[in-house]
Amino acid sequence: MARPRTDAPRDRLAPALSTRLLYFFILGDVLGAGVYVLVGQIVDASGGAVWVPLLVALVLALLTAASYAELATKYPRAGGAAHYTTRAYGPFTGFLAGYCMLAAGIVSVGALARGFAGDYLRAFVTLPVPLVVVVFLVALALLNARGIKESTRANAVATVVEVGGLLVVVALGAWIVLRGDGRFDALTDLGTPEKGAAAAVLSGAVLAYYSFVGFETSVNVAEETRDPARSYPRALFGALGTAGLVYVLVGLAATVAVPASTLAGSSGPLLEVVRAAGGVPERLFSVIALVAVANGALLTGIMASRLAFGMARDGLLPRTLAKVLPRRRTPWAAIAATTALSLLLALTGDVETLAATLVLLLLIVFFLVNTAALVLRRERVDHPCFRVPAVVPVLGAASCVLLATRVEADVWRHGLAVLAVGVVPALVAARRHGRADERARAGAPAVIRRRGSRR
Repeated sequence: MARPRTDAPRDRLAPALSTRLLYFFILGDVLGAGVYVLVGQIVDASGGAVWVPLLVALVLALLTAASYAELATKYPRAGGAAHYTTRAYGPFTGFLAGYCMLAAGIVSVGALARGFAGDYLRAFVTLPVPLVVVVFLVALALLNARGIKESTRANAVATVVEVGGLLVVVALGAWIVLRGDGRFDALTDLGTPEKGAAAAVLSGAVLAYYSFVGFETSVNVAEETRDPARSYPRALFGALGTAGLVYVLVGLAATVAVPASTLAGSSGPLLEVVRAAGGVPERLFSVIALVAVANGALLTGIMASRLAFGMARDGLLPRTLAKVLPRRRTPWAAIAATTALSLLLALTGDVETLAATLVLLLLIVFFLVNTAALVLRRERVDHPCFRVPAVVPVLGAASCVLLATRVEADVWRHGLAVLAVGVVPALVAARRHGRADERARAGAPAVIRRRGSRR
């Protein structure tokens, strides 16, 4: 029997997601805009056989995804990593985990907004970047506030377009092979002049890992899923398996179709496959890329708003951010706040350097989540939940450490700087939580005495 919710009705989100909608939510977030630009960078880091680091990254991502599946079904609440780590380690660590995720989400939405206003849109029309950014983010915020069902239905359509575009790349790669122009020797081309094969694959896997990390945003909508224990693991592993298969096929197609030097030097590497094959209008990929960027921004915006809402409800952010629309049951205050910050970054900030730290910040969060899954195993709940062998979170934590060792020193410096900014509010949150706990402990005996005096 499911455990009754303890939240007041005014701060409860509406459970509206089915397994199918959740599957498309996760798949759409994983198959985001990154794959359209990351292939060239992965080739530059690992060598021509781009499919190998993509496959390695999938295996490593599945380890952490298993920990998320256990925690999301055990504690189906908005807040995700922040909620889990707060339960395991207290509000200080919980705030830092949530802060890293929130920073990553807000910066990503800002960067995607600028990306939407860039070259892909200019293939059709030239508009001022600030105007495009404002209209784009306001439209996404309104869709987000309208409801999770409406947002995920829009995502399902966009995801079909994204997958279709990637399958076109796979088909074009197959066509290049059939006409006799395939470069099969590149399929085993690993290593760079600076690094051997193993070190190069790990460096490429760090970048490829970013292509799979959309799965962690989905835990923030577990509260809005109708049957989390049944739906979440199926949707999560189904979406990651689908994305992994598509990515590996895309990697194989790019490897056999285009020289590694061309892929590494291109900001639109999949467009190079289209050019090599011929016969497909290049504008088609501009449309697909715009859909991918918009969908990625929508889903990341949903994650950031739900995370801010969950942290506010847990006392880690101002309680105002936990307000929801009375009829729609969507967190309007958190949506407005996260959209405003993304807008500020998109209009005034250079997010490229900060964006390079996102993988590192997520690895820190994933390490905390994997270890929290181990710590929280002693807690029992009275509803069904997904459970993995204890070795899986251990391997997941170890994989985060392994990938972190391949992160460049400059990225570490930026990542630690971002973490340092969150230390002070984390201390404030921990102190506020401590005071609340003291008041709760002090108030309980008083209530008992008052009740006893009436008898």
